Parts: sequence; structure tokens; C-alpha cells
Amino acid sequence: MQNFIIELKELLLISLRAIKANKMRSVLTTLGIIIGIVAVTTMSTAIVGLRDAFINSISSLGSDVLYVDKFPWFVRGRWYLLRNRKDITYDQYEKLKQIFTDYEAMAPNKRSFGVNVKYEGKSVTSTLVTGTDENYIRTSNIAPEDGRFFTEFEAKAGRKVCLIGKDIKDGLFPNISAVNKEIKINNVPFKVIGVIEKQGSGFLGMFSLDGQIIMPLKAFESSISEARNSMRIDIKVKDMSRIEDIKEEIIAAMRTIRKVPPGKPDDFAVNQQEAIKDMYDKTVGVIALAGIAITALSLFVGAIGIMNIMFVSVTERTKEIGIRKAIGARRISILLQFLIEAAIICMIGGIIGIMISFPLSLIINQFLPTAMPVYVVVLALVISAFVGIISGMLPALRASKLDPVESLRYE
Repeated sequence: MQNFIIELKELLLISLRAIKANKMRSVLTTLGIIIGIVAVTTMSTAIVGLRDAFINSISSLGSDVLYVDKFPWFVRGRWYLLRNRKDITYDQYEKLKQIFTDYEAMAPNKRSFGVNVKYEGKSVTSTLVTGTDENYIRTSNIAPEDGRFFTEFEAKAGRKVCLIGKDIKDGLFPNISAVNKEIKINNVPFKVIGVIEKQGSGFLGMFSLDGQIIMPLKAFESSISEARNSMRIDIKVKDMSRIEDIKEEIIAAMRTIRKVPPGKPDDFAVNQQEAIKDMYDKTVGVIALAGIAITALSLFVGAIGIMNIMFVSVTERTKEIGIRKAIGARRISILLQFLIEAAIICMIGGIIGIMISFPLSLIINQFLPTAMPVYVVVLALVISAFVGIISGMLPALRASKLDPVESLRYE
């Protein structure tokens, strides 16, 4: 074992000397590998970054919450079959609470976007307004950082109270507490009873969740123009292991409530977070396959270039190979020498590729979220070494099979 380590060290030194003797040729040879590694690492950082941002974006939905809605979140064709569905109403929400009781919390909610909010001389635009009841704090990841959530009495009475997001608080009350202040939402006075803890961005950073307002549903219906829109019912389940069974029970209850005849399709949808993840993974999977195909083509071209240069290197060093064999070098030693040399050349290309892709990912991060975890770097280096070994195999075999007598005669 010790002799093998010593021999491997010598082969490594020989390979490094050979690369150093032909620095320009070695660098030019790695161009195909550099391009391939830049492509694979940049694509990986973008996909990882987008997925992290996506998971953060939908984290507020909760994996243990089911959403009864008028439409499914994803529709594949034939939208016209769904557009005439009747709205989900508050009366249906009340009936669902009576029929289906196996839940931890259930909350109705309606939503509106882009509502004007004023306080004295200041004005901001809310990204999202939600009308709901006191149970919403249990079905969502929303919690007040300052102040409180509204009570059951305030919800049933339709009191003009609300919670505001951090962006609205900073815009209207930069240096003072917002709690107990009166703001105007669509020119309707509302009392701020709480400030929502920081939520971050919505889907892929497209809008800020810190620009939202939460108020009692009755206050929403009397103040917001979109109040006639269909309602969504959020249901937090007790047992995640039974979520599919619970989903079927909710579907059965809603079919009864909405009087859907047997054999007819549902005129509502029960959505969940996993559906978004699955759709995202399928979409990104197609993009990733296209990226892998482009990367593989680039690496294939790079591998051919390295193979060609290694054949040239074997031809140039034929006499050296003959001398080494004459003094006792084994075929496996010659084989390993050229495999190591090819792998090192590719590893150099991989390192250069990573050095290029890292600042490139920082630039891309200004427009789309990116992330470069350690495993992406390791994967890039492993791919580089693998391409080097594969592309160097034929030249190395040719070198190991050279006849020492004929090699010594080579000029």
C-alpha cells in the first residue's frame, strides 16, 4: 500500500510537470470544460435559489392546511368548463363547520389587492387585504409582532379594526407605534390593533407579504369593492397522516352542501401546498433537463478536445514512455499517469468555471434569487474529474500498450 501511495505521488508530480511545460495548451484545452462547468453551476445555483425562494414564498400556506376554493390553483385546459361555477359563500362555510368536524381550525377569507391606505398626510398602497375571522391566526403563519389579533366578538360584529404589515407600518408610522392609530382604507376609517411580524416576499419575490392588511370579514365586505368575490375556506387538519382521507371527507361534505348530483364533477376545488410544489418541480424538471442537455453537449465537445490533446501528448512523449517502460514501469503506471493528467486538466477547467460562475450568480441574483451550496461546487469538480478520466481513457490505454523497443526508436 505504501509503495502504491509513493508511486501515485510520483505520477502526480510527472503529470503536473507535463501540464506546466505546456501551460497555454492546457488552458486552451480546458475551454470546453470551463464553459460546461459554468453552465451546470449557473443553472444549478439558479434552480436551487429559485426553489428556496419558492418554498419560502409558499411557507405561509402551511403543509397541514387545505384550501376549499372556487377554482383549482392549476387548470390544464378547458377553463371554460370552470368559469361558470357558483361562488363559495359564508353560509356554505357555516354548514361545512357543522358537517365536517375533524379539524383543528377553520377560517373563511376573502382577498383584494392594491388598496389605498392613508394616515394623516402619508399614503401607501397595500399589496393584499384579507377579510377573515378570529381563527385565521391558527390556519396561517400570521402572528402579531406588536399589538394583538382581533377577537371573535370583533369579527362577528364587523368592527373596523385591522392588522397591518411591516411595510405599511414603516410607510405610515416610521418612528412611532402604529397600534391604536386610525388609518383610512379606501377612505374608510379603521383602527390598527396590531402589526404583523415580518413575512418577506410573496411568490418568487413578485410582491411583498409585508404590505398586507387583515381585518374582520364583515368589515371587509362593507369596505372593499371586491367583497362580492368568492370565499376561500382554510382548514387546518389535526392529523397530517390522514390528510388525504380528510380531503376526501371535505369533498364529500362540500358536494352535499353545494348539492352536486351523483356522477357530476365537483364544482369547487380542495387545494393544498403539495400541489404547488409538485407543479413547480415538474416545470423546473423540464427546464433542468434542457439545461443538462446543453451542458452535456458542451462537456462532450470539451472531452473530445481533451482526448485529442492527450493523443498528441502521448505521441510527443513516446520516447519518454519507452524509457520508463525500459527501466521497469508497469502498464498500469503509464495508464494512471495519463489518466491523472487528463483529470487534472479537467479539474483546472472546473475550478476556473466555478470562479467564473460564482460572480455570475451574484449578478443574476440581482434579478432572480440564486444560491450556491457546497454540494453544487463539489458536484462541478466531480463532473470535471469524471470527464477527464473518460476523455483520457483511450489515450492512456494507447500509451500503456506502446512497445518499449519501438518507443525508444521514435524520433
